[in-house]
Amino acid sequence: MKLTTMMTGGAAIMAVPLFWSAAALAQTQIPAEAEAAVPIQAEGGGQEQDGDHISIGAGAAYMPAYRGSNKYRFQPLPAIDIKIDRFFVNFQDGIGANLFDSENVTVGVGLTPADGYRKKDAPAGIGKLSMGLGARGFVKLRQFGFEATLGATKIVAGSTKGMLVDASLSYPVMLGEKLMLNPSIGTTYGDRKHNNRYFGVNAQQSLASGLSQFRAGSGFIDAKADLGLQYRLTDRIGVGVVGGVTTLLGDVKDSPIVKRKTQPYGIGFVSYNF
Repeated sequence: MKLTTMMTGGAAIMAVPLFWSAAALAQTQIPAEAEAAVPIQAEGGGQEQDGDHISIGAGAAYMPAYRGSNKYRFQPLPAIDIKIDRFFVNFQDGIGANLFDSENVTVGVGLTPADGYRKKDAPAGIGKLSMGLGARGFVKLRQFGFEATLGATKIVAGSTKGMLVDASLSYPVMLGEKLMLNPSIGTTYGDRKHNNRYFGVNAQQSLASGLSQFRAGSGFIDAKADLGLQYRLTDRIGVGVVGGVTTLLGDVKDSPIVKRKTQPYGIGFVSYNF
């Protein structure tokens, strides 16, 4: 993945998405909003600009238990970002490789976790939606300080086994040599299989939960906006916070399992660049 780099007064800060470690995957669901959290890649960290790097971070998120839930939970966020040659490990695009990578365009493929929720977080009688694995392809365009991303993920194991398409636009702004502001907006589209399996209520679930039966069609799932602040404490250590809000759209917002259509979230993290 090509990293977005902002240069001001000789200080370089690169925006790099989070990727959950295997231990975190085994313990909890992955919040879709966690891709908003970006550890700082500082100058002097022993790597070439936009080149190979290893970044390890940790943090916590305050997130809805699932999309549309009225329950919130704190979740730990161990994080890894690795780029060696064209190969990468990060949250947004998973584990994979860049097929094409230039100053303005990056095209890549990867395997990435697919969202789910725990039985105890879902309404009684609905049951759990297991974590899954998706095959993802993406295109990133960078121009005039903006970065636009368009990606598609086919869930091949677990979760809903549906298809997701995501789009986002961000514009990092340096507020000094050590502080960066990163506003972004985004949206997600799901096919019928994904939307129905995530938000639908079948006859068996209806009987067990007392909720009305519901089937969702294909369409936009949500729109979100977030604002990140990142501060470079030293040449290798950075801290950051992200706050945002997501609102459900289309058919899925009318699902009986949706208790709150608009949901805020927050993330804090610290990262170390080798």
